[in-house]
Amino acid sequence: MKLLGRVFSFYINSSIHVALAVLSLLIITELEFDLANSLSLYGFVIFGTITAYNFVKYAGVAVLHHRSLTESLKTIQVFSAVSFVLFLYFGFEQKIETMLVAFFFGLLTIFYAIPFLQKKNLRTISGLKIFIVAIVWAGVTVMVPVVAAENEFYSDQMITFIQRVLLVIVLTLPFEIRDLPFDVATLKTLPQRLGVRAVKIAGYLTMICCVFLDFLKKDVLNFHTSSLVIFCLLTSLCLFYAKKRQARYFASFWVESLPILWLGILLLLAHFFA
Repeated sequence: MKLLGRVFSFYINSSIHVALAVLSLLIITELEFDLANSLSLYGFVIFGTITAYNFVKYAGVAVLHHRSLTESLKTIQVFSAVSFVLFLYFGFEQKIETMLVAFFFGLLTIFYAIPFLQKKNLRTISGLKIFIVAIVWAGVTVMVPVVAAENEFYSDQMITFIQRVLLVIVLTLPFEIRDLPFDVATLKTLPQRLGVRAVKIAGYLTMICCVFLDFLKKDVLNFHTSSLVIFCLLTSLCLFYAKKRQARYFASFWVESLPILWLGILLLLAHFFA
């Protein structure tokens, strides 16, 4: 059991789980718009996500405590280095247009972690944190696969991008509620500004807006809309149960599992509606 616990902790702490969540959202975009991309794009996104997330989470810790790093953190460092090499390998297989779009969102990620403006990074600018995360996730899971498939953006894809930003914002709320006791007041996160109850109500309303936006698309897919409704209900349920004192893996596993679950539901419904 100890071994299983250590493997699971590594799976979460090394950002493999969040990388699978990002990949799931990308595949959902491909299914919605019938995009054809190579498996190398999946490798590019998976290892790019692992590299980026581990950089944001552990870069500061490694610099400050490089001599006293725990064995688990050292293992994550090695894993991150290997992931970075694989990220570069798959990156060289991508089209220049794909790389340019990915580079833009990569810059946002770098500036999210590294100070660049009056010793501040994007993460510490009041009220900006959650929106940067949402824009990067939406960009990687909507814009990148569309550009990689050499498709042009049209109204339906822009609506999906807006939906994805809103969905990721709501998915991030349980994390921000969890971090309330630890976040400094200057961050001005949504729970700090509005309070937990108001943030939850805003999250529920946002989920309703996401479903409504689906009906504004020119090509409404029954299986996609149905899966979106289920996903929004599950996300709202997780938000309802989110609190300051959460179970250890409530947000980092269960909430981040929702995009993976959404992909599974979408595949089942697509088969049913076929």
